[in-house]
Amino acid sequence: MAQNVLDVLRERGFVKQTIFEEDLYKTLGEEKVTFYVGFDPTADSLHIGHYIPIMVMAWMQKYGHRPIALFGGGTGMIGDPSGRTDMRSMLTVETIDHNVECFKKQMSRFIDFEGENAAIIANNKDWLLNINYVEFLRDIGVHFSVNKMLTAECYKQRLEKGLTFLEFNYMLMQGYDFLKLNEKYNCKLEVGGDDQWSNMLAGVDLIRRKKREDAYCLTCTLLLNSEGKKMGKTQKGALWLDENKCSVYDFYQYFRNVEDCKVAECMRLLTFMDLKEIEELTKYQDERINAAKERLAYEVTKLVHGEEKANTARSQAQAAFSGGGELLTKEVEGVTTVVDAMVAAEIVKSKGEARRLIEQGGVSVDESKVTDVNMPVPSAEFVLHKGKKVHVKIVVK
Repeated sequence: MAQNVLDVLRERGFVKQTIFEEDLYKTLGEEKVTFYVGFDPTADSLHIGHYIPIMVMAWMQKYGHRPIALFGGGTGMIGDPSGRTDMRSMLTVETIDHNVECFKKQMSRFIDFEGENAAIIANNKDWLLNINYVEFLRDIGVHFSVNKMLTAECYKQRLEKGLTFLEFNYMLMQGYDFLKLNEKYNCKLEVGGDDQWSNMLAGVDLIRRKKREDAYCLTCTLLLNSEGKKMGKTQKGALWLDENKCSVYDFYQYFRNVEDCKVAECMRLLTFMDLKEIEELTKYQDERINAAKERLAYEVTKLVHGEEKANTARSQAQAAFSGGGELLTKEVEGVTTVVDAMVAAEIVKSKGEARRLIEQGGVSVDESKVTDVNMPVPSAEFVLHKGKKVHVKIVVK
């Protein structure tokens, strides 16, 4: 008998909360379930916070269930108050449409949009933007208790600083999304981050009240560091999946440098690696954990950016640290040659010194020794090595 996907998700640490868990487990074991995850397209790239729900989608699809990626073309124009202390700026339809296209492209690395249980793309602007407000209140609003809504954590936090009626409507719209997907695709399950729990319960309740049918929700574990803070923040900001917002090398290095105690968890949540292999790689909490960190960084980078770029990032990192010393980052402007870059990054004091070092074989770019004193910079970002101790990541602006 095939393994129930809920067991897989539990074993790997994905599941935070569920409702009607026994019934959900039975349903996932007996039938192919259509489920959805919502994404508000407030930026032109996914970030690491989206990664875990996307991995849940990928695992469930592997076990025969059908994912719906619901893009918030409608809700994105209002903003979700959950876990926030400020209102989001309202986006134009054109901006949201552009962001949705970017999301689709990134998600296609994880989820199959073709085949028997191909993922479905949906956009809630299709039913929200032309809604008749009076009909919506009569048909949907009647099933929501204001008293109950005000007990939701997302609203309690906002009440202290002021909750607009605009934001108060968000729960109704998210619940309505679930109902519409249920009617159109027989969608029975919503998956999302744990900060969405109240909104997700509203959708489950709405379907059960209106249609007298089963519906479920499942929230995912948040990726936290040992201090309980969200992982995915770098010195430059969020850990984006778009290499134009976060370079492939920086992305790789983020996971290469995770805390020792978080390596196994990251492997379970962020890769498709076998659990026994993860256990074997992470059983040591000494210098041997570094090999596991390299493997983690490579596997996650390969999933997000592809094998070729993952290989390059790994080579750059290995070259940077093979001779000892720390990797510094220097931003330089308007340079066209390696010699210019060395001077601008203050690796040498003059162009003459840079040329002499190159002629003596003491300069390498990434893994290649520089032999031409007129060599142009190879790309906008590269690792430059001076001897065995100086390693500098050059970012050309």
